Order: sequence, then C-alpha cells, then structure tokens
Amino acid sequence: MAYSRKDRKGRVLRKGETQRKCDGKYVYTYMDTLGRRRNIYSKDIKTLREREEQLVKDQLDGLDTYVAGSATVNFVFDRYISTKSELRETTRTNYKYMYDRFVKDGFGKKKIAVIKFSDVLQFYQYLLKDKKMQVNTLETIHTVLHPTFQLAVRDNIIRTNPSDGVMAQVKKLPGRNHGVRHALTLEQQRAFIRYIENNERFESWVTLFKFLLGTGCRIGEAIGIRWDDIDFEKRIISINHSLVYYSREYKGHGICSFAVSLPKTEAGIRMIPMLDTVYEALKREYAFQEENGFNETEIDGMSGFVFSNRFGNVHNPQAINRAIKRIYEAYNVEEVLKAAKEKREPILIPHFSCHHLRHTFCSRFCENETNLKVIQSIMGHANIETTMDIYAEVTETKKHESMQELAKKLDVF
Repeated sequence: MAYSRKDRKGRVLRKGETQRKCDGKYVYTYMDTLGRRRNIYSKDIKTLREREEQLVKDQLDGLDTYVAGSATVNFVFDRYISTKSELRETTRTNYKYMYDRFVKDGFGKKKIAVIKFSDVLQFYQYLLKDKKMQVNTLETIHTVLHPTFQLAVRDNIIRTNPSDGVMAQVKKLPGRNHGVRHALTLEQQRAFIRYIENNERFESWVTLFKFLLGTGCRIGEAIGIRWDDIDFEKRIISINHSLVYYSREYKGHGICSFAVSLPKTEAGIRMIPMLDTVYEALKREYAFQEENGFNETEIDGMSGFVFSNRFGNVHNPQAINRAIKRIYEAYNVEEVLKAAKEKREPILIPHFSCHHLRHTFCSRFCENETNLKVIQSIMGHANIETTMDIYAEVTETKKHESMQELAKKLDVF
C-alpha cells in the first residue's frame, strides 16, 4: 500500500525529507560523492528545499559539497604547496613564511566555499591599511593566495576564483604609492657617493655602492659576485647566480642561512660591461684584499666572494639597508647645517633601499640609451614591459625638463 509521509502541519514530505519529533527541525538526507550519508537541517521546510535545490545544482556541476562546506583556505593552501614540487626550497620557504605570518591565523581559517571577491578585497585592504603593508609585499601574498583558490576551482571545490581581479582593484585605490620605486636624482646620487668617500665611518662601503650604482645588479647578485666572475682584461662582469638569505628547518629548529640560487629566468644570466668607475673601484678592492686577505667564506661549494663585512662573511641584505639608512641620516644632518651656513637649499637624500640603487642605475641608463632591448639585457628583465615602464617614467620626467630648458632659451614667456 502506497503512502506519503507528512510533517506536523500535514504537508507531504519529499523523498529524503523527514521532520524530527524532538525539536521539529526538518532534515534532508543524501549521499555525497564518496557514497557517505550526509544531512542538512533547517527550521522550516521552505529553507530546507532551497538548500536541497542548491545541493542538486552543485552535484550536477560536479562539486563535492561536503569538501566545499568544510575545507578552509589553510587546508587548500597546504594541498597546493605540497603539489609544487618544482619550487626552489628558498621560494617554498618564502611562500610558507609569508602565508603563516599574514594569512594562516586569520583569513586562512575561513571556509573557502563562502569566500567572495569582496572578502579578498577587504582582506588586502586590511593588510595595506592596518598592517601598513607595501603593495609589492601584498603582491607576494597574492602570488600565494591566487593559485590556492585556483587549485580549489580545478578540484571542483568552488566554481570561480574569488581573487581574480583583486590586485587590479587594489591598484586603483586613490592616495597610495603602489610600490613604485623612485630613483635617486643625479645630484642625490653624487652626494651619497661623495659623502661615503670622504667619511672614515663609511668608506668601507664605497666599492659595494659604486658596484650597485654602476651595474644595476640585484642585491643578491651583488653580494654573490666572485672574483672568478670578473674579467678585468675584457672589463666584463658575469652574472650567473645570486645569494639568498632565508629561514629553514634544521633538526627541528628554524635557522637562517645563505644559499646559492640560480636566476629564476634565462634573462637573469647576463654579461655586464664594466664602467670605468666600477673597474677602478674593483681594482682597488682587489689590491686591498691581496694585502689584507680575501674573503674565505664558502657557500654551497662557492668561494672567492668579492664583498665581505667586518667579520669576513658575505653581506646580509638587511645589514646593507641598515647601513644605507645610517649613511643618509648622517649626511642629511650635516647637509642641513652646511646649507644653512652657506645660505642655500640643502640637497637632502630621501629614504631608499638596496633596490632603489638598481632602479637608479636603470633610470640613468634610460636617460642615455633609447634601445629598450639593450636596457632589458643589461638589467636582466625577463619581461620587456618592466623595462618599458621605467623608460616611460624617465622619459616623462626628461620631457618636462626639456620643455623648461626650451622656455629658458626662448625666453618668450
């Protein structure tokens, strides 16, 4: 005999639907993609059936709603990072460090199925405003989060990637410096070098900073340069590796150490002709080390590094940035007093870091070279667009300067 089940109000219940006697809640029972029995609950039949319809839609789309309902961002990130066997250990360590520091204990605990575009945007704005994060650092976070969400899409956990287009939106925010590094002016560059040349406290840094300003090397490439990479006869510097300083696990403890890293792209391997200033500075440095001893540090089988600190070890990039800060702060104090005595405006040096020296070199290069492929080759840019962006910035400044000079010569206004 056929019969239909009904709820307390006499309404006919569909297949899989029941109403509990204890509290009156409606229950829908179904089988997930692994053949396991699952339940969804609601206080009213209308809401339950809306959820049933969504469940059926998800199943037709091939979504595993159980995983989608329970998996957190942390769960999917762990899955993502475990699949990236091609990552260098230093890159993997950096990704995990950035994720653990900024994502894991907050945003990472959210269920990935409910995250929307606006949630990701709000999280990025929080990092920028509350955590005072720079946009270029945020891009590293995005580099980790975007493929994490993309893996969830490919695994049929979510339909779309909620982080798509978020960085483009962030860069539209008004009133922010979006990670653009401004080069030192020629006047500031000269003032910086002259100051350390004539100051006993800082003169040991002269060769390194002339090298950075005269080659445009990345800081890891510069601290990793060896005498074997320098050909004085041909006046050529070979860039074929870099040094990275990173944290890693060793016997259950976190330690920081240097490692040799190959360039990420083929463009990073290049030959840089030596400017006279660089040639002369390196010649003097070699003569000094011949008399006082060479750097004996060995890292991953490499030795003979050109630059070393007062302890005879290779430089830590952060120590170089701290030295830059000490130098320009000391210079600015003296320059303000000197300018006041001479009744002129002081030539102040702004805050800058190692990478600004690379940007400064590239700017000087763009001011004197129009062949973008030549600039790209010397800089080791993998993408010509990076070169074009810097070139455009420099030429825009030069355009205004040229017009001002023209106005002076014409003297018609």
